[in-house]
Amino acid sequence: MSSLQALCSGLPLRPLPENRGRWAGVPHAPVRTPSLSPAEEQLALRNALRYFPPDTQELLAPEFAQELRLYGHIYMYRFCPDIEMKAYPVEQYPCRTRVAAAIMHMIMNNLDPAVAQFPQELVTYGGNGQVFGNWAQFWLTMSYLSQMTEEQTLVMYSGHPLGLFPSSPGAPRLVITNGMVIPNYSSRMEYEKLFAMGVTMYGQMTAGSYCYIGPQGIVHGTVLTVLNAGRRYLGVQDLAGKVFVTSGLGGMSGAQAKAAVIVGCVGVIAEVDGAALMKRHKQGWLMEVTDSLDRCIERLREARKRKEALSLGYHGNVVDLWERLVRELDTTGELLVDLGSDQTSCHNPFNGGYYPVQLGFAEAQSLMASDPAAFKALVQESLRRQVSAINRLAQENFFFWDYGNAFLLEAQRAGADVGKTGANRTEFRYPSYVQHIMGDIFSQGFGPFRWVCTSGDPQDLVVTDELATSVLEEAIAGGVNPAVEQQYVDNIRWIREASRHRLVVGSQARILYSDQKGRVALAMAFNQAIARGKIKAPVVLSRDHHDVSGTDSPFRETSNICDGSAFCADMAVQNFVGGAFRGATWVALHNGGGVGWGEVINGGFGLVLDGTQEAEQKAKMVLSWDVSNGVARRCWSGNPKAYEIICQTMQEDGGLVVTLPHEAADERVLQRALRL
Repeated sequence: MSSLQALCSGLPLRPLPENRGRWAGVPHAPVRTPSLSPAEEQLALRNALRYFPPDTQELLAPEFAQELRLYGHIYMYRFCPDIEMKAYPVEQYPCRTRVAAAIMHMIMNNLDPAVAQFPQELVTYGGNGQVFGNWAQFWLTMSYLSQMTEEQTLVMYSGHPLGLFPSSPGAPRLVITNGMVIPNYSSRMEYEKLFAMGVTMYGQMTAGSYCYIGPQGIVHGTVLTVLNAGRRYLGVQDLAGKVFVTSGLGGMSGAQAKAAVIVGCVGVIAEVDGAALMKRHKQGWLMEVTDSLDRCIERLREARKRKEALSLGYHGNVVDLWERLVRELDTTGELLVDLGSDQTSCHNPFNGGYYPVQLGFAEAQSLMASDPAAFKALVQESLRRQVSAINRLAQENFFFWDYGNAFLLEAQRAGADVGKTGANRTEFRYPSYVQHIMGDIFSQGFGPFRWVCTSGDPQDLVVTDELATSVLEEAIAGGVNPAVEQQYVDNIRWIREASRHRLVVGSQARILYSDQKGRVALAMAFNQAIARGKIKAPVVLSRDHHDVSGTDSPFRETSNICDGSAFCADMAVQNFVGGAFRGATWVALHNGGGVGWGEVINGGFGLVLDGTQEAEQKAKMVLSWDVSNGVARRCWSGNPKAYEIICQTMQEDGGLVVTLPHEAADERVLQRALRL
């Protein structure tokens, strides 16, 4: 087995490693169908071979060509490392700077088979969220990082490490862009070709910026979403005996089962892929599994009556489950579900993100590769059936929301009845969870802040949990407005539940939703603990790109922007650039993520705390900008809560100078002007 030293020494070429092909017993990405022309196939092969010296190309060329034709992409399976892929303690990486070692820690965590959805295809989550486009890029990146000094920056073009360039200690050590395709060519068809040719990559949100921490990240978001759905739709704080039905147990969607138990409801999650379902069951995230609809309904009824917290995995298609719930309602008069959503990878519906109800899993995978047009037609028919069943249930006391996975967008494109009278382009019959359930948390500056303890020691995570709880409790004691206090209380509950439910998968990481003040206070507390030796190694701060200012996404994060700018992406780009010159350790800018390729631009960052005064100053600058950029944008769009936050921040921080928008014009003034 390779060592970390060998892993950082560059591509293994003499001798070449044995080609073991695709591993058995590991989930693999669906076969892609890029429909390349002969000239494009040749270009794809040339691009793959450019990483290798001429004396190896005669052997590798036919091998890579076969991968391209069999799988629709050249992954370079021969070069998949034989080391145990996981986040090793930071001191074990052979690097010239601990910052580079922290980045390596994050990269290897994203490819850990316990974390990654399709580890051998370098897919972390979402069906196509890549860390790199091929294994040569992985080896070269690790080599560059091992050589990096504090006066160099590694530049990444869609998975391709362009090289180490002269820089300065205050600049980012790593700058990542993924999928920055010219807008007129940012279509799904073009993406499949460009990815197959090895020139662009879909980084999702946190896969391609090395900041994914396993399903825990979305567990927290799902916990808050379901809690707030209960408050808003059902008028309850206690969800015992309430039933939440959804689908997807793959990458991020695997979080739903654990979230249901944490909030105390009955969660029923459908999944067509038996391997994904059993992975969650073995991890303890799913309490029970069944492939029988009869048993599923029977168990649902029992748990509902007893008010027991349950996560039940149904091995089958969610359309069958929704239609069975309709049948139960129509034949018995009993509504068995209270809340519902969908977390399939519907941003990628025709390449494994959503499976049609008409076919079994293996049969669907075969048709997907052999006849993409027929597969697409079945997917769209399935979407129409799913929406039809949901619409019937919604006539009763049942509430459905869109989880920002492009489900309603794709259903609309399929001709499903999801329209809403008088709606704008970003609205449907059912609300987005950002628009409706989570309310104005982004406008208040709250979003998915997270950290990773690079020592790999669970005790360091315990210390950070204790510090985080203390910081939030002190904030409440100091006096905050009721809306902010509710968020803090929910997050204190979350930290305690997260520890009790053993949510760590991969790196020793934690997430909580925090505002600007909270993030800065947490960073200061962590940095001081590192300086005093209470935390043994650097801590990486990050977030999901799904945040206050990280993402411009008209069908999710910015769907409730009311000034007509939902389709503009200035905010995410400014977030990326602003984080770079304020001291972020690395920054990332992506096309795609969450709702799909061409539908969103998102920016992210990583920041390494090492106990120094310099790290503390960088944290204050980066974290404050990372939040206030988005709050200010929402303030200008007319959101009163964002306006209030900006006013308060201006009073407390003399360094912030913002010209506030004037009060909106009276409707009568507008109407008179338009009549002219």
